Amino acid sequence: MPANKDQHSKGLLLTALGGMALTVDIPLIKLAGGDSWSILFVRSATTFVAGLVMWAVWRWFSSDVPKLIPGRSGLIVAGLYGISSILFITAVFNTTTADLVFILAFNTMFAALLSWLFLREKPRPQTLVAMALMIIGISVIVGSSLGTGNLFGNVMATVAAFCLATAITISRASGKDMGFTALVGVILPCIVAAVMVWKNGLHISEPGWIIFNGAIVIPVSFFCLANGPKYISGPEVAMFYLLETVLAPVWVWMIFSEAPSRNSLIGGGILIVTLICHSIWQLHDGRRRRATLAPRHPA
Repeated sequence: MPANKDQHSKGLLLTALGGMALTVDIPLIKLAGGDSWSILFVRSATTFVAGLVMWAVWRWFSSDVPKLIPGRSGLIVAGLYGISSILFITAVFNTTTADLVFILAFNTMFAALLSWLFLREKPRPQTLVAMALMIIGISVIVGSSLGTGNLFGNVMATVAAFCLATAITISRASGKDMGFTALVGVILPCIVAAVMVWKNGLHISEPGWIIFNGAIVIPVSFFCLANGPKYISGPEVAMFYLLETVLAPVWVWMIFSEAPSRNSLIGGGILIVTLICHSIWQLHDGRRRRATLAPRHPA
């Protein structure tokens, strides 16, 4: 029991570190002050190099290192992460931070829907209710952007969330270790952005912020969040992803005075409350099942 408790504590600490690191991604992008293609190029290039360095160091000290891209399914997952990265940066420059992170939080429900359709993992009634509530929340956010400049960015964020959910579903179906796949997948947006930068030039006011983001923040965040499920349950990991949804708009509000709109707060509030309640329910249900299945030893 103490060993299991130590592993659980390790998982909580690891995943909390990854979730907290992810909350500063958008603020660092905005602090860099560049055009979208320049930001995407530098962020992707530094993340790719950092991922290769991490993998090489791991391989130097141990032969039991995960593959960078595990087979055909790994290639597809890497491509989906790459596409989502392009859509994410596009959304950063075309909608508010609040709208972006609230919509990205919907990827958990997209994943539940895809698992239902393709993995035959039928969601429980509580999950269906949560999906319905989150659709309402997304509708409030996206509906408020009709006729404004944010609609395109909100659509990009929604598609990015769907790509992430698809990558998660394929990863679950394959059963393979995809720990480094997301880091390698950034080579796709890096190549696309490199072409655009070659045509239009590199324009970043404060490159140090985006280099720090791509070389340190994103690799640490992705690595910690990807390894969290080794030690703690899926619902617990999902709750730490909510840190970005809650804190990223706060950091941007404090630094850039970018206040969320009323509809963004209403829709985002629906999403956050729904996700937290659903995650707590899943965690409680999982513990109850484990307790039911645990062998009973006679006194």
